[in-house]
Amino acid sequence: MSDKQVRLLMVLTSLLWSGAFITGKFSVQDFPPFALTFFRFLFALPFIFTILYIKEPKNLFPRGKQWPALLLLGFVGTFCYHVLFFTSLSYTTAINSSLIGAINPMVTTLLAAMFFSEGLTFKRMLGIFLSFSGVFLFITNGDWQIISQFQVNHGDFLMLLGVFCFSTYSLLSRRYMKQYNISPFMITAYTFLICVIISFPFVLWENPTTYLSTATARGWLSILYMSVFASVLGYLFQSIAIQRIGASRTAVFINLVPIFTIIQSVTILGESITLIKLICAAIVITGVYLATRPDTQTPFLNSPNKVA
Repeated sequence: MSDKQVRLLMVLTSLLWSGAFITGKFSVQDFPPFALTFFRFLFALPFIFTILYIKEPKNLFPRGKQWPALLLLGFVGTFCYHVLFFTSLSYTTAINSSLIGAINPMVTTLLAAMFFSEGLTFKRMLGIFLSFSGVFLFITNGDWQIISQFQVNHGDFLMLLGVFCFSTYSLLSRRYMKQYNISPFMITAYTFLICVIISFPFVLWENPTTYLSTATARGWLSILYMSVFASVLGYLFQSIAIQRIGASRTAVFINLVPIFTIIQSVTILGESITLIKLICAAIVITGVYLATRPDTQTPFLNSPNKVA
């Protein structure tokens, strides 16, 4: 698979993840955070293990040191991130959560340069800056009143922790794929399974009898979408991209998620879009292109502590 095909795959992944924000708005009305996390990945298990069986029939079970690596990835990147994300939505605004989520590429790139010896060139930093700036203007519509009302609260802090969890997952997954010879299919399948197992006692703590009887068909279908498209395909495509182009370049595509989310809001929810949002979308796409192109420059920032 060429780098161009990988980039197109991550554009599709961003589209799938953006759909999770629309369906997530429906599902949080019916389910608490741990239940959402549990059912989202429980429903994903038959699909992802079928894919693993078809693609790698001789590589169905982890061996030796692969288990601790998968346990850490499943706990940090799947369980912790999603619980923090769903919980934060109860405390923070959509504007705040979108802006905080948009710093994920910067966090991933800086952590990759500091601890995982991934080069950090001027072109890549410029691309990250452009894409984040585009997202910032896209969400705020360039309205100073909206920008001035941006306040930090409990939900913002939880979302920020979630960003660090997801960045850590992205970086460690690439390292572990190389170090322990773990395929993207195995990582996706077993991190989902580990998340389901860890989530189960917390689901019991939330007392399922208080919400299962009132859950709507729309809520269950929303979880099914997040399971198959946002989780199985999204995480699988992301793992393939991380293996091919690295964690920091893969993470930049997350900046496309708010763009696709607003486009779907216009088409599905009937919301309006302005000229400035179209301009900002072009800025984001330009930034993603610059930050993910193969590097020909010498990195100006690289960590002396090489662990990869």
